Amino acid sequence: MLDISVPLSLQTFPTPPTKIPIAPRGLLQKLNIYVVSLGLPLIFCDLSSGDREAIKRIAYEFVEDKAKEGVIYVEVRYSPHFLANTDVEPIPWNQKEGDLSPDEVVRLVNQGLADGEKAFNIIARSILCCMRHMPSWSMGVVELCKKYKKDGVVAIDLAGDESLNCEAYPGHRMAYEEAERCGVHRTVHAGEVGPASVVKEAVEVLKAERIGHGYNTLEDQVLYKQLLEQNMHFEVCPISSKLTGACDPDFTKHPVITFRKDKANYSLNTDDPLIFNSTLHLDYSTAQKYMGFTEEEFKRLNINSANSSFLPEKEKKDLVNKLYEAYGMVENTGF
Repeated sequence: MLDISVPLSLQTFPTPPTKIPIAPRGLLQKLNIYVVSLGLPLIFCDLSSGDREAIKRIAYEFVEDKAKEGVIYVEVRYSPHFLANTDVEPIPWNQKEGDLSPDEVVRLVNQGLADGEKAFNIIARSILCCMRHMPSWSMGVVELCKKYKKDGVVAIDLAGDESLNCEAYPGHRMAYEEAERCGVHRTVHAGEVGPASVVKEAVEVLKAERIGHGYNTLEDQVLYKQLLEQNMHFEVCPISSKLTGACDPDFTKHPVITFRKDKANYSLNTDDPLIFNSTLHLDYSTAQKYMGFTEEEFKRLNINSANSSFLPEKEKKDLVNKLYEAYGMVENTGF
């Protein structure tokens, strides 16, 4: 998810499902900072699949939740096929066949996000996910990205089991080739739990413009240095990476510390906040407390994140300018 947040007073957070630090009250207010992050999925469960009102309402309430965090721009991702019960094979969640297609799912989510935009004065865009274990869905996903490119959908993503590569599952490669041909932006979950070779495939085969997580890129220093030179953007999620076991549970050993020291292009994000009972502020406070992050680093990564968003160029420029104005900075100051 891409979050861009205004200063706000933080809420008191409930106890997460494992021992992780609780965000101090007023962190972002103290820093007086707008926040940019890329990565979070829009969470639906099987109870909402096939339910039009539930899908639209969840999208709307997602925007409401982000507004309460002070977010002014968000890119959120989900799989439309997981929520459908017709024009999808197999029908997910053991549902009976109904009349809700992946196409209508996208329209409902778009409507919920748009209604949330108007109600809460933030901008919400979406990314549609291909699933690694379902390559037969991927061409349908890219067609939906093309159809709704001017109606809120900004990119395509590939998520799921990283052991399922594109050589064995060529449907994903074909979808990404079509995405590149048609000017659809591309991000890929890679190197979270899978090896650096998955990141290499994402960049070289799928032509990814951003990498979701990407921690294990550090295993291949040649690839890592290449991506630094290319200014590749990494969508980093500290809390998630501990609770999933993707990274060492000791936050002082998290790969994002290396990204920070190397001045990489990355963002801090939440991931599966409903499942992990976490917030964007928790990821930020964790980075500050355990990873040596300063206000200046938060500003640097946020400006880089805004520049790496999938907005059209004019809207992106407006967004970046808003950050510079909020930070009291002159554009192009070396960040």
